[in-house]
Amino acid sequence: MKLLAWALVSLGLSVAASAPALAQEGQQRVRVELGQNYPNPFNPETTIPFSLPESMFSTGERPIVSLRIYNVLAQLVAVPILQGSGEPLDNLRIEWNGTGQYAAYWDGKVRDTGREAASGVYVYQLVVNGQRLTGKMTIVK
Repeated sequence: MKLLAWALVSLGLSVAASAPALAQEGQQRVRVELGQNYPNPFNPETTIPFSLPESMFSTGERPIVSLRIYNVLAQLVAVPILQGSGEPLDNLRIEWNGTGQYAAYWDGKVRDTGREAASGVYVYQLVVNGQRLTGKMTIVK
């Protein structure tokens, strides 16, 4: 089971690493970008930057955004909050902020337990209107 989880995580990282996602929206190409978390790796609290293009908001619809953090066994560890709003990034409709630059904050705690996440490698996955981007972070204590 652990081998299967590692294979899925590795496949996800190689396919969707930190390269921008491109998708067709009408005639336009839409670019969603996922940045590397910081500070890293010795601080349990972390910020994960991402950007959304203005064209995603031009139709009056707000994009649906989710950001989740998983351990290497593909188990959900946490759902960060959107900085500035304090709302969990779990199928959240985001409003245009004037720049397209957003940040998620994770306090380094395992969801629903309040305990700090263990040292190790974690995978974070951003989903914007069905587009998936994946990044990797390391936590060291």
